[in-house]
Amino acid sequence: MAQISLWLVAGVTLCSIPAASLEEDVLYAHRGDNLRIFNLLRQLQRTPLHLCLGDRNDFKFPWNRGTITQMQKTQRTCFHHLMLLQIFHLFGAQRSLAAWDHTLLSQLLSSLHHSLEHLEQREGENRACPNVGILTRKYFQSIHNYLRRKKYSSCAWEVVRVEVTVRLLIL
Repeated sequence: MAQISLWLVAGVTLCSIPAASLEEDVLYAHRGDNLRIFNLLRQLQRTPLHLCLGDRNDFKFPWNRGTITQMQKTQRTCFHHLMLLQIFHLFGAQRSLAAWDHTLLSQLLSSLHHSLEHLEQREGENRACPNVGILTRKYFQSIHNYLRRKKYSSCAWEVVRVEVTVRLLIL
């Protein structure tokens, strides 16, 4: 009986490991980095979400998981790089310092920087995705405008934190 359980556990474990070739996708290698960034973003929460329901906003993220999956490999890598870079600039801004725990924010920025460096090493000069770049910058500009309109309130930052966390999941 114990032997059967061991084989079942081994089978479930093997089935849960994603199969991908090393050349198929650079982003797969960064799943661990994204998970760390995701967890740090979750830990940053300072304001209870139920207090910020009135501040919710639709930032009109221009992609969904399907459209990102359909992008060419170089565009996905470029998109990933642009998203992380914009998140880094958003949370690295002077206004962000007042909103978050400095230790967690420092860890988040360090993780983002580390992930960006890995992507830059892997992709080299291959960052040609003008349409994706324009849409990504517009999306983050809407986030910056929202924060400005809300005078960088704690609820506005919380809404942005949740938005970025959710978008990071599709990477």
